[in-house]
Amino acid sequence: MKSALVLLIRVVEATNTWVGKAASWLYPVLMLVIVVNVILRYGFSLGSIMLEELQWHLYSVGFLLCLAYAYVDDAHVRVDVLYLQLSERKQMWIDFFGCVFLLIPFTAFLTWDAWPYFLDSLAFNERSPVPSGLPARYFIKLVLFIGLLLLLLQGIVTALKKLLQLAGYERV
Repeated sequence: MKSALVLLIRVVEATNTWVGKAASWLYPVLMLVIVVNVILRYGFSLGSIMLEELQWHLYSVGFLLCLAYAYVDDAHVRVDVLYLQLSERKQMWIDFFGCVFLLIPFTAFLTWDAWPYFLDSLAFNERSPVPSGLPARYFIKLVLFIGLLLLLLQGIVTALKKLLQLAGYERV
């Protein structure tokens, strides 16, 4: 049983790490799109709705797909004022209860809600309301679902990992 849980933990964390590292390459592309948009707008007085929307699409995809990766690396935002002063065991309990009572229910609710949000957009073949905007608005809604699902899975395996560590399994 323990080896199956450890395998699950490793697979989910490896997947989230790979997805996060791959998605982080969207940020140099985003910077390039911003620079091109600024040059076109202020240098040539040419505004582009498509470039504006592409900016927020790239930012959103990068952010959503890197959420779980930040959790794998323990790089997420938290208030460490008290946490850092606690023993390692107490920190594991806080991480476990935080996952079980906050992260997992919250992301489960959002993930559950994001799927029909995507399906409605796909069925409607939603696109930008602006004629010169980007098509396939449903894509960003699919990425919302995927990002939340990855974060939910990471929350589950983090809770399992902390539970195994609390039970005395050092190498998880």
